[in-house]
Amino acid sequence: MKNNTSLLQNMETPFYYYDIKLLKETLEQLKKIQENDGYEIHYAIKANANSRILRLIREYGLGADCVSGNEIKHAVNHGFRPEKIVFAGVGKSDREIDLALDQDIAFFNCESLPEIEVINEKAGLKKKTARVALRVNPGINANTHHYITTGAEENKFGINKTDLFHHIRASIKMQHIELKGLHVHIGSQITDMEIFKKLCLRVNEIQLIFKKEGVSLTDLNLGGGLGINYENPGKEMIPDFKSYFKIFRKFLEKEPSQKLHFELGRSVVGQCGKLVTRTLYIKEGVNTKFAIVDAGMTELIRPALYQAYHKITNISGTGNTEKYDIVGPVCESSDYFGKQVKLTNVKRGDLLVIHSTGAYGEVMRSGYNLREPVKSYYSDEVLQKEK
Repeated sequence: MKNNTSLLQNMETPFYYYDIKLLKETLEQLKKIQENDGYEIHYAIKANANSRILRLIREYGLGADCVSGNEIKHAVNHGFRPEKIVFAGVGKSDREIDLALDQDIAFFNCESLPEIEVINEKAGLKKKTARVALRVNPGINANTHHYITTGAEENKFGINKTDLFHHIRASIKMQHIELKGLHVHIGSQITDMEIFKKLCLRVNEIQLIFKKEGVSLTDLNLGGGLGINYENPGKEMIPDFKSYFKIFRKFLEKEPSQKLHFELGRSVVGQCGKLVTRTLYIKEGVNTKFAIVDAGMTELIRPALYQAYHKITNISGTGNTEKYDIVGPVCESSDYFGKQVKLTNVKRGDLLVIHSTGAYGEVMRSGYNLREPVKSYYSDEVLQKEK
């Protein structure tokens, strides 16, 4: 990206920048895994709903993992086939359930008995049968930030194992529910493969509960959660999918006829995106030096929300290095991207790149302080303009 600094210098900042070549290389790996292992990989649209990104993901044969009715509509409008769409979330509204039933999606990932009862009622009115996977809380700590942990007992997500028998028995009695699958998801940004091994062993135990109730599951949805390397993105631009899927092949006891589903988001798009911002001012503080930039938490909320780390580089700077607090213009003290970040001398007008923003960057932007939406650019189009 540094090679294109002169071209980027003339572009209005801030903006999101997507490396299309890297995204294609990532998707090529996932396509081969789907074809070789027969897995169904659903891209988690909540990670990035950018239209250019979505169309490319769909071209490589991935399905869609949706957590709202609008995400289902967005997926269908971008060419995702309904039979490859799964719908999760603890608070599906009546309107969203109707929409999903009308589209005849692959699965509702259900998280409570009241939810299943409403789906059964809605399906009956339409003279349809809804395919359901019960999302079970496996009671596993993902050892990640507590805001993005979803599989521990205190989380709002999923059905606790102690209630599972009741949910199974009630579901199979419902006339318009077809209980076909088990769904688990334990959190996000998981880099310790041992945690996925624990998940497999727990799923093996949970499957026995279904068998005791006479339910033969056709589909196992293992969720997602695979993390990316935020600290050194250049070292691992594509996540270690090989090791990730090897865990499930080795430790998951699946029936030969069962189909495995995965819901990957961050690991698909995280490294292909960057946020480019321009330095407005250098301000001397009492104990620190501030680099005030034109991007803010409105363009990337993760550091403010999760205290998340993103690597930051100065692609315009030269000379010695100094430490800066990189802060935005939004009227909140939490509006920062990094503290005591070591960069080559930063001056007004320098371009800073905030790396690994392809997931939960653009999709979580807001209009707080009435800030204008910023543009997205794509590497292949930028290079074409340069020629």
